[in-house]
Order: sequence, then C-alpha cells, then structure tokens
Amino acid sequence: MKDRTKFFLMIGGFLALYFLPLETPRAGAAAGEALAMAVDYARHHFLFAMLPAFFIAGALESFIARGAVMRYLGAEANKFLAYGVASVSGAVLAVCSCTVMPIFSGIYRRGAGIGPATTFLYSGPAISVAAIIITAVILGPELGIARAVGAILFSIVIGLTMSGLFKKEDKERLAGALTTADAETTQRRKPWQDGLFFFTMIAFLVLLNWSRPNGDGDGIGYWLHDHRFWLAGGALLLLGIELLRWFKKDDMKAWGGSSWNLIKQIVPLLLMGVLISGFLFGRPGHEGLIPPEWVNAAVGGNSLIANLVASVLGAFIYFCTLTEVPILQALIGVGMGPGPALALLLAGPAVSLPNLLIIRSVLGTKKTAVYLALVIILSTAAGYIFGTIFPTLPI
Repeated sequence: MKDRTKFFLMIGGFLALYFLPLETPRAGAAAGEALAMAVDYARHHFLFAMLPAFFIAGALESFIARGAVMRYLGAEANKFLAYGVASVSGAVLAVCSCTVMPIFSGIYRRGAGIGPATTFLYSGPAISVAAIIITAVILGPELGIARAVGAILFSIVIGLTMSGLFKKEDKERLAGALTTADAETTQRRKPWQDGLFFFTMIAFLVLLNWSRPNGDGDGIGYWLHDHRFWLAGGALLLLGIELLRWFKKDDMKAWGGSSWNLIKQIVPLLLMGVLISGFLFGRPGHEGLIPPEWVNAAVGGNSLIANLVASVLGAFIYFCTLTEVPILQALIGVGMGPGPALALLLAGPAVSLPNLLIIRSVLGTKKTAVYLALVIILSTAAGYIFGTIFPTLPI
C-alpha cells in the first residue's frame, strides 16, 4: 500500500471517529454491535474455521508443486477441468466468504490463473450443499434450486470474464511462476501421501464446523454434528501421525512461515471489515446504524432497483455460514420479494466487506472492483428474472 493511500485512510478514519455521534442511542448501540460481532467472530469462527484454513493455505503454498497447480488451474490448463473443479469446490469445503480467503490466496500465489482462482473464490462459500438443502427446505425448492444453479453458473462466468479481461496481466504474472516451477525439485513424499495429508486437513475443517440441521432427527447430519469434536479429534490425530512420519523439520518451518505470512496479511483487514460491517448492519437479530426498516422498504417487490439494492447489501454484509437462511426468512416475512431474496442469496454468502478488503490486498483495486461488479450485476439480473417467474413464495 502506498504512503499516500495510508495517509488518506488515516485521515478518513480520524474524521469518522471524530464526528461519530456516539451520544445518540442508535450510534451507541451500533458501536456495541461492532464490538459484539468481533467478539462473536473471535469466539466462534476464528479458531474453528479461519485458523485451520490458514494452515491449509500455508500447506498449499509450501508443499504443492507450483507446476501441478499451474497444470490443473493455470491460465493454460484445460478449461473444462480447471473451471469444473473450481466451480464445485464449495460443495466440499462449506466455508464462509472470509474462511475461503487464505485458501484462495494460497492457490493464486502458487500459480493458479486468475480465472480458475476467482471461480474458486466465488464458489467456495456460495456452493455449500448444506446451505442449499436448508434453503430449499425453509425457503422453498424454487429458491434452493435457483441458488444452486445460479451459484455454479456465476462462478464459471465470473472466472471466464476475469480471465478474459486480465489475460495479458495474468500471463506476465505467471511468466515468473513458470520459471520457478521448472526449477522445483522433486517432492520428498509420494503423491498419495500429500493427497491424504490435504484430505485430512480439509476433513478436520469440515467436521469441526459441521452445522446441526434444523429440526429434530437422527440422520447422518445430526450424528455428525453431535460427534463432530470426536471426529475432528480423530482427524487431528491422524494429521499428527502423518506429520511425524512424512515431514522433515524444514518442511514444518516452511509451512509455519507461509501460514504466518497469510495471517499477518489477512487478519488485520478481516478485523477491520467485521467491525465496520457490525457497526453498519449489526448481528443477525440486532440492529446496527442502518435501520432494518430501510432495508425492508428498499427490497420489496421485484423492480431492478430492489434487486440491485439486495445485491449491494448482500455484497457488503458479512454472513456466517448458513445464517443467511433465517435472516432471509425474517426479511421475506416483512415484505422482501422473491427476486431480491435470490439476489441476496447469490451475492451475500460469496462476498462481504471483510472479504473484499482482503481480495484487494491480493488482486489489487482494479481487479477487486471488477469482481465485485460482476457479482452484483449477475445477482441483480438473476433476482429480477426469478422474481418475474415466481412473484410469490410458498413459505
């Protein structure tokens, strides 16, 4: 970040704090919401979701051969394979818009093309099997199916568009990566050992964060939730055995260094984004600075403006994984239209203010602005079309 940018950010932050009307009840409550949201994130999301994701990302950067990443996800990789793998990745990971960031940063730096990387960036939090099923059950099969189809298609369209717009810059970025990839030495471990290692880490992340399905029942989803700590502990034990048997001291040092570099880059931006998001919009069920009546009034009906407002709000509000469904259920109950509901579902889980701040640090301002614009435009269009076909929802 340039010194001039830092200077203006400091001036803007000072002026915002200086003129903040904390003496008014709403502003005071919003400040409390900002702190409460940060505390909630630290207690329930950082240790269980973000921290394991940082170590997965660090391992990607340290242990996966750059040539392998470029072969499957690089700019010259087979497009069907690259975009196919990246577009359905969220079905496995089930992460939020912030948890996906360390992994995205890792594969992008390791040599993935900007197209497959941004496809993964969008699909990671957007295509969660659990979230889509819960959407269909609670908000109706129409919204559930539209969300699944829209998220997969959007991830590919966004990736292909980003690749086309920034093809020249991406080739220049990857030119050095090709040289580095050619110079890499052979991995000490066999491919199946690295594969099992990454599978174990992902299993630990998924099991530790397994959400309990709504209602009562005794299916596999409930069993996994009730025993998630034991199952995650088993995965962690297996991970420890793999590290002792297959990894050397310098491997561990490189892994720790890569993970720490990502933590230093991402966590300050994440904290700033969470505080701002909590201040403006509050936590689910609580009010921030912006009154919820304003939101409800802006997203009723199915006009293009209503869908655009829903997309923009969704793009900046932070949604924890699966929390978007009960929030939307409440908004629909007070007049939100089906079209804006889908627009928020497609924009909200995939991006957020904390997520965008981190994307900018990885891709730069120009690419981040284009990525955000694509998410908002596609979500608005999908919401408008859906609202025209389904003017009401049976919920």
